Amino acid sequence: MSARRGKAPRQIDELSSPEFKKEAKRNPLVILPFGSIEEHGSHLPLSTDSLQAEEIVRRVAVKFDALVCPPIRYGECKATRNFPGTLSLRFETVFSITFDILTELRRNGIKRVMVLTGHAGTGHVAALRLGALRAVEQHPDLKVMVLSDYDIAYELRGKEFPESDGHAGQIETSRILNIRPDLVGPERPVGSTRPPKFMIVADPEKYLPTGVMGDPRGANAAKGARIDDYVIEELSKLIEENFGMSRKKRG
Repeated sequence: MSARRGKAPRQIDELSSPEFKKEAKRNPLVILPFGSIEEHGSHLPLSTDSLQAEEIVRRVAVKFDALVCPPIRYGECKATRNFPGTLSLRFETVFSITFDILTELRRNGIKRVMVLTGHAGTGHVAALRLGALRAVEQHPDLKVMVLSDYDIAYELRGKEFPESDGHAGQIETSRILNIRPDLVGPERPVGSTRPPKFMIVADPEKYLPTGVMGDPRGANAAKGARIDDYVIEELSKLIEENFGMSRKKRG
């Protein structure tokens, strides 16, 4: 059972063609969520990155009356590719998907897009950014913001959470305990090793045997709720600043 609650945003694929045309005329923000199918230790589901991004997008979209694209639950996952269950796309695929969707949105009259990814792998994010860059170069009036919710969540490291926290650690486990507790297993594997800095390795799992960076034993749903609230507030500020938008009034 999901812990998610609250109003649902409008999904682009649930609109009719005339409805979409009408929506595009009001110059809305469109949000494109990315995730991954990726190993997250022995305690978190393969959909961990997708679940987090989609929850943040759901709540932020309602605040700004934004439209939401169908989520893309695949990504480039080099560091975990050799773990069972990880389905990694090529860099070129992620780049092409991003470029194609953004340019198609612009062709349909959309000028403001935020790409939010729950998967923050270096290659994956680089592919998203390059796809967005090429789309903006082709359409200079297209405004695009690309980031991961972890660009914001990891601001809490060194404050409420350890600096060493990372993949499938306390922050990520807490967030899934808040969003989908039914998918979190009882184990809390601890990982303290990482691949050597700046080295390109073909077998990263050798340095990350549990798939975990950090200690998820202190994770709980209350922490996850606080993290998500923080991410949503900071992301909302960025939307206001970068797109010149205002949040909907309550009521």
